[in-house]
Amino acid sequence: MTGTGEHRLPYTVDCVAEADGTVRFTVAGPGPDGLVLERRKSGDRVRLALTRPPHGRPEAVLDASAELGEGRWDVFAGGGPAGEQRVEPGLRDLRTLIDRIPGPTAATVTARIPYRTADGTLAVRSWSRSPHAEAGELTVRDSSLTLRGRLYGAVPGGDAVVEARLRGVPGQVHRESARPGGDGAFSCTLPYGPLAGGDAAGGRFWDLWLRPEGVARGGPGVRIGRILDDIADRKSVFVYPGSPCGGGAAPGVTATPYYTVDNDLSVRIDPPKG
Repeated sequence: MTGTGEHRLPYTVDCVAEADGTVRFTVAGPGPDGLVLERRKSGDRVRLALTRPPHGRPEAVLDASAELGEGRWDVFAGGGPAGEQRVEPGLRDLRTLIDRIPGPTAATVTARIPYRTADGTLAVRSWSRSPHAEAGELTVRDSSLTLRGRLYGAVPGGDAVVEARLRGVPGQVHRESARPGGDGAFSCTLPYGPLAGGDAAGGRFWDLWLRPEGVARGGPGVRIGRILDDIADRKSVFVYPGSPCGGGAAPGVTATPYYTVDNDLSVRIDPPKG
């Protein structure tokens, strides 16, 4: 929306994201008396007042302690002569978000990433998870995926397992032992063969979860994802190769790890091509 000859929105907003979840907004130009964040689908709204320092541009702060539910929040300028209007993203300083590490006592992991939407407007992607299993290094080999990660807000025990849950089919689960390490670290090697059973003619999607206490103790599962950096949408940025499933799967069936639109980790099983 900002190319030559295209319509420009009346306000441009710069952002500075801080590691604790605070986001600072600076508005270029006079007019609005505040900013409004509106969550898609739910319509939840958060209003931020603008302050006008003696020198400098109007500013608004989304405090780390403010409640901001998980999802995508569109940013509007409010109170201007034309009412609420979407804003253009200006400079986005996300340096403190790169490979950040929450405190060891953090019960809840909060992540907020300002980003440019597909239509050129400003939005904030927000996550709030307790506990949280952060995906780290992924190693793709023929017929398997080795995952390393770190759990925040809980401790993986000796009976911890990684579960692959077949999307849309409650109760269909494949489990592999998770090897715990220090400071919440865990790792697991997931063979693709067991995920390829049944009819894969239309593809199958397996979502990856960590069960920190194992299955026998009945503790809750924790969705495995990656949110502790500056990338709001990993799906199209981190692309992994597909591999033959092996393990008795039909020839030509492949498996590909990928991040969903919510930055959660999953595995896609594809049928033979042709």
